[in-house]
Amino acid sequence: MRLTELPRRTSAIVEGVEERAPNDGIARRLRELGFVAGEAVEVMAAGPFGAEPLLVQVGYTRFALRRAEAERVRIRPVATAEAAA
Repeated sequence: MRLTELPRRTSAIVEGVEERAPNDGIARRLRELGFVAGEAVEVMAAGPFGAEPLLVQVGYTRFALRRAEAERVRIRPVATAEAAA
């Protein structure tokens, strides 16, 4: 599943960031911002025009991402019992 497919206010876990070229600067920057395997992520809001940008929370920090950037982040939804713990 991709970050762009995650419904708003639904928790998920980052599985990784897709590199589209060798030494991909955007993928590297996303990892530097905290989009690393095992980190909690949630889409908080979306912009009014074409749902862009997305306001995304990773850990305790929020970022505005273009949909093209968010599309690179692979995630897995958090099970309901796992989210309550």
